Amino acid sequence: MLTGACGAVLAGAAGLVAVRLGGWDDGTSLALVVVGLPYTALAGVLALGVLLALRSWWPAALAAVLVAVQLVWLVPRLVPEGGGAPAADAPRLRVATSNAYLGQADAAALVRLVREQRVDVLALEEFGPGAAERLDRAGIAEVLPHREQRPGRDTAIFSRLPLTPLDGSASEAAREQIAAEVTVGGRAVRLTAVHTYYPMGDAARWAEDFDELRAAVAGATRNAVLLGDFNATLDHTPMRALLGTGLTDSHEELGRGVAPTWPVSNSYFPGLWPVIQIDHVLHGEALRAVSVAEHTVRGTDHRAVVAELAVTG
Repeated sequence: MLTGACGAVLAGAAGLVAVRLGGWDDGTSLALVVVGLPYTALAGVLALGVLLALRSWWPAALAAVLVAVQLVWLVPRLVPEGGGAPAADAPRLRVATSNAYLGQADAAALVRLVREQRVDVLALEEFGPGAAERLDRAGIAEVLPHREQRPGRDTAIFSRLPLTPLDGSASEAAREQIAAEVTVGGRAVRLTAVHTYYPMGDAARWAEDFDELRAAVAGATRNAVLLGDFNATLDHTPMRALLGTGLTDSHEELGRGVAPTWPVSNSYFPGLWPVIQIDHVLHGEALRAVSVAEHTVRGTDHRAVVAELAVTG
């Protein structure tokens, strides 16, 4: 019985490893199962221990290979990147992202998060009808007086610093995003609020959204910050392709690459706890992550992410 259970675990792990290696999740329903990879790695370690105890040497050898492959992918996320801390006098930018759950996130809680975390820039996703008015009543303009939003788009950027819209020197793909620039310590930082479609709804559309993001940052990643609900983990092929353009995930950089942000309990779905990380802050090489943390905001099914970035170049 134990051997059979271990065999089932190994079969699942082998399938996920094959999907990730082959990139078969890109635009397909296999994107849904890739989110389980960290958990199959843990299950594989347990299965390996059981098989060794049972002296099932050949299955144990297979388990060891599968576990080793997955650990090669996962362990670096838990180890902070080297290079030392950024200079103490490097300008800092504190950014936050929160999925507003079709505008139902508690506006007062969002404003409180901005105040308590000294947020300079807030990106909101699922910025539904009436959300702007509720935030205005809650006093968002007192702390973040500048904003970038557009009719028909469900993302928005609120900022303490003046926002400069992207001009004609930016690509058309970049200008299609909700994006703007801020000046931090005399240096321009380009911000893009991200909300890709969810793969359960339409995996092809999800992959197309990532294609558009890659086109938007092509040749302009150095001073870029992309933050929001990517509906993707670090194991998804489109996400890895986006990171391959020259971007760094702040959680991974700081050794916190497994920090679940979804799903969180709300009035519609009580009793939930986050199991996957789909909310991210990505940045280019001109910035370094100093800190990153998750925060619960009442009324939404995502945890907010707050990151402090040092502008180093």
